[in-house]
Amino acid sequence: MDPPGLVVHGKAEPFSAALRSLVNNPRYSDVRFVVGQEQQEIFAHRCLLACRCNFFQRLLGTETGPGMPSPVVLSTVPTEAFLAVLEFLYTNSVKLHRHSVLEVLTAAVEYGLEELRELCLQFVMKVLDVELVCEALQVAVTFGLGPLQEHCVAFIEAHSQEALRTRSFLELSAAALLLLLRSDKLCVDEAELVRAARSWARVGAAVLERSVAEVAAPVVKELRLALLAPVELSALEEQNRQEPLIPVEQIVEAWKCHALRRGDEARGTPCRRRKGTLPREHHRFLDLAFK
Repeated sequence: MDPPGLVVHGKAEPFSAALRSLVNNPRYSDVRFVVGQEQQEIFAHRCLLACRCNFFQRLLGTETGPGMPSPVVLSTVPTEAFLAVLEFLYTNSVKLHRHSVLEVLTAAVEYGLEELRELCLQFVMKVLDVELVCEALQVAVTFGLGPLQEHCVAFIEAHSQEALRTRSFLELSAAALLLLLRSDKLCVDEAELVRAARSWARVGAAVLERSVAEVAAPVVKELRLALLAPVELSALEEQNRQEPLIPVEQIVEAWKCHALRRGDEARGTPCRRRKGTLPREHHRFLDLAFK
């Protein structure tokens, strides 16, 4: 009986470089994609994509006649992200960039590329900063990426004021914003959170063509109005008359905390201080047990 064979390996680098040279190379290509809003034409090789990714196997599984078939249109994925996906499929490696990694991550999730998804997650966590964190949180919430979601929330808790001033904060979904407003660890005062929520709702109202109050409804219940001083609450009440944001009943419940001087008397009104809550004279009453 012949002894079992032995698998030996040549150098990986030349093999990877040779395959990388085929990325978006029309030579020997048998499939074309029209990608992104700019409708960029990208060339690929059917057999390689199909054997590396179930998504492309299903997408390209139909037998084609002679000649180059009609292009496959993928309008939602940006060109740079799609080329990164191809690079990974061809070479099992990819060069990631901070400005586009979330788009690559999104594509990896949508195409079922778990290894690429994990590489993107590791990269995002390494480069996460104030400008990127809210956008990353939104991706995490959209696709149910628990570890990234937790990492982003923790980062925002530590850099709350800076994160709340970014454009990507204003573009968060209600579900993502709720995660933040439910946190006790935000390093920001409640008055600033109320202003941030109003700015967020104004942007959503303009985009969705709905009222500010309607857009804000899913999230404002998590604002802890009882933490505001009476003069701040009065000012908020007046602003709320001019531009409705918070249900009147919620403001009434906050006034009850002040009138009764018992945080637990106002049922359903959050009175718990956050990490960044500035001290106010009435806060000494909020934690007293009812007698």
